[in-house]
Amino acid sequence: MSTASCKKLSFKAAFWQLMAAEEAGAVARAPACLCLLCGLPAAGKSTLARMVVNSAALQGWRASVVPYDDLIPEHAFQAREVEDGVRLQEMHTEWKVHRQAVLRCIDQFLEKQVLAELPSGCQINGAAWEQCIRAVRQPEALDRSQTDWAPLLFLLDDNFYYPSMRYEVYQLARKHSLGFCQVYLHCDLESCISRNQSRPEPIPREVILEMVKRLESPNPQKNSWEKNSILLNTTDSLSKCDIQRVMELISSALSKPLSPVVDNTEQTEADRLKCANSVIHQADQACRRLISEAMKTARENQVPPDHMRSLATQLNESKATFLPNLRRQLLQNTSFTQEEDIDVERVVKRAVDVFDREREEILLRVMNENK
Repeated sequence: MSTASCKKLSFKAAFWQLMAAEEAGAVARAPACLCLLCGLPAAGKSTLARMVVNSAALQGWRASVVPYDDLIPEHAFQAREVEDGVRLQEMHTEWKVHRQAVLRCIDQFLEKQVLAELPSGCQINGAAWEQCIRAVRQPEALDRSQTDWAPLLFLLDDNFYYPSMRYEVYQLARKHSLGFCQVYLHCDLESCISRNQSRPEPIPREVILEMVKRLESPNPQKNSWEKNSILLNTTDSLSKCDIQRVMELISSALSKPLSPVVDNTEQTEADRLKCANSVIHQADQACRRLISEAMKTARENQVPPDHMRSLATQLNESKATFLPNLRRQLLQNTSFTQEEDIDVERVVKRAVDVFDREREEILLRVMNENK
């Protein structure tokens, strides 16, 4: 493949950019890009990654795939199988530590540009990470003297089903003034399930079905930071045109690195507090409605007055504990900022679902005591 746009950042172009930067007194560094490949399991992310790496080599780029499935230890994925269905929220919590470890390793490499020891306490597969870095430190298609000047591309291969997962990568790209882009692979559900079953170690079908409900594809209209994204329909085989689109996207991202994060702590904290207050206010109203519904249910089931008073006390105490805890969690969540374009309604719903489960337990317990 040899489109004009993909040639913009060939080795020679990158070399002259570095020379110009040195003449201007800036720190010379080859252009680099973090490209997310996201979508359902078996949507074709790994296949696309291999094809892009091959095309990148023809352009004189250093390119490496960062396969989360290989980097994250096997035991972290055992939570996928549960007796009574799948709870992706718990899975998300379990995986978050490992995904952040992957990003720490990329961060460290971008800082030092060498294969250093893994960060202290790192929870990823060291051998797999070394393979990732070896691909960009010693690319077969380049002479060793050219390596440091060649554009650098990391293809992050994971499901990335929540925007918050993708936003962490965006923040890393901003920190290092890198290019950033996303490729969402949209594949028919049945095709994903069929492909998955042909794998040596297939993911449980229930996990894929639940992920379909939770997956939030890139939405530039809602999240401005996702504007550099494209969608590929991968129900059928990838075409040359698909690869060309991806290469053009990456080439554009390489030529337009993100601006570094500006220290605006006071405004960030003000935005965080504003969002938290909005969530707490709406959650408080929702909890009040749920408590009223529980009291109505108890009356309809002829719960005695003393049990009614106990029910009201327990529910209000539960709310009094729940709301401050929610507020504290929101304020401690580093990704909970205005810049991430928080969907307050979604955050409220998820939070209130937790209270609703506790409310149901209290109601059932009191009603059973009345029997």
